[in-house]
Amino acid sequence: MSSVQTTSDSDEQRLRELGYTQELARSMSGFSNFAVSFSIVSILSGCLTLYGFGMATGGPALITWGWPVVGAMTLCVALAMAEICSAYPTAGGLYYWAAKLAPSHGPAWAWFTGYFNFMGQVAVTAGVDFGAAFFTNAFLEMQWGIAATPAHTVEIFAVILLLHGLLNTRGVKLVSLLNNVSVWWHVAGVAVIVGALALLPSHHASASFVFTKFVNNTGFHSSFYVALLGLLLAQYTLTGYDASAHMTEETQDAARSGPKGIVNSVLVSLVAGWILLLGITFAIQDYDGALASSTGVPPAQIFLDAIGPTGAKLLLLIVIGAQFFCGMASVTANSRMIYAFSRDGALPGSRLWHRINPRTQTPTSAVWLATGGAFLLGAQDLWNATAYAAVTSVSVIGLYIAYVIPVFLRLRQGDAFQRGPWHLGRWSKAIGTVAVLWTVVITVLFMLPTVSPITALSFNYTPVAVAAVLGSAGLWWLVSARHWFTGPKVQSLVETTDDRPSELENR
Repeated sequence: MSSVQTTSDSDEQRLRELGYTQELARSMSGFSNFAVSFSIVSILSGCLTLYGFGMATGGPALITWGWPVVGAMTLCVALAMAEICSAYPTAGGLYYWAAKLAPSHGPAWAWFTGYFNFMGQVAVTAGVDFGAAFFTNAFLEMQWGIAATPAHTVEIFAVILLLHGLLNTRGVKLVSLLNNVSVWWHVAGVAVIVGALALLPSHHASASFVFTKFVNNTGFHSSFYVALLGLLLAQYTLTGYDASAHMTEETQDAARSGPKGIVNSVLVSLVAGWILLLGITFAIQDYDGALASSTGVPPAQIFLDAIGPTGAKLLLLIVIGAQFFCGMASVTANSRMIYAFSRDGALPGSRLWHRINPRTQTPTSAVWLATGGAFLLGAQDLWNATAYAAVTSVSVIGLYIAYVIPVFLRLRQGDAFQRGPWHLGRWSKAIGTVAVLWTVVITVLFMLPTVSPITALSFNYTPVAVAAVLGSAGLWWLVSARHWFTGPKVQSLVETTDDRPSELENR
């Protein structure tokens, strides 16, 4: 028997022990698993999409120093998650982990973890694809004079989501191939952009400007408060790496490949993202002009000022391509989470969202729920100019609360936690504690107002969105779900070779 077949059998055996039979096609390599998370983190998407926000909220100093600070904290969250992923490599990921790790009331922990994850996943997809629409509209204005209006942006946003939905219904092999391409597109793209901005401009900003210049265009008078708000640029970018966990049922040697995918996607993004941000910031020619750009995309104006229209358009195409890959991977991970959550009956219409296309072995209905939900969030930009900032905040808060609940429960288990083959050893407690504390900080921070004066149009609607999801999930739980939702469901599990029941049954 080949080593690949042995690994596959071991993966399927472990999945049966955790409560599920193999339904999805297990054809992804460890590199492909990493590629999904790396594509969703997408430094060319997150860094550039919110670069204008960073320019106005803290300026170069926060753009430069916020990245490594947030990166170090994010790495702690990723490490803590990876250890749990190794122990429980299932597509349900976070909410399954919560059910397994909770000392009591496991179904309730799983329920709320799942809904925060669902909210964050949909918001990430909306944020990524809306960012791609912003940059595409900027390119169209530069090339053909098509005005960058909210209506045009939403139309482009709809087309991008439709394309991502169609690609994701074609099967995991195509998605894996495109994600593998995405890794090299991002690496080469960063090299080309930074190289062009380093070599072609007639002059560059000073080191003093890049590392110490603080800008506050928010209307608030507290520099400390504005500096904290400026961390959103980095924190929004460094999200989505839970995708590696959601793809474990389709990954070979999942108990090792999944954790490595989570951690490596953050590490590589941390290094490459800082290089990218420094390259762009050094290339700024006219700071105020870039902020006031008619395209509404400051990086596009920075490219234009630094290397001229032809070069700027080429760099924009590189960014748009990366954003497209990122959005496609986001829909993939989102649909797998929806599939797994629906498999356990937790979403309205679960029977529909859990359906697997027998030809492609993909959850087609879940793909279209992911894209449809993202469109509803992004379309709010037609009525509210600050809606996009709120969407990015919702994605951060939703995902990180879902990330940290299992970490918190794992800390409570202490030495009783049964580790997988990939673990943190004696560093588990320290790293997990930092992860929990950091999540508390950013959850509060990104619900606060981002501009002053605070009006109906400038209000940060993130707390409203979070309260709506939490309130709906909480009300449904109290009225109905607590009577029938028992957490992740187990299937016919005595099919295991040694007739062992599932770990959830043992609870």
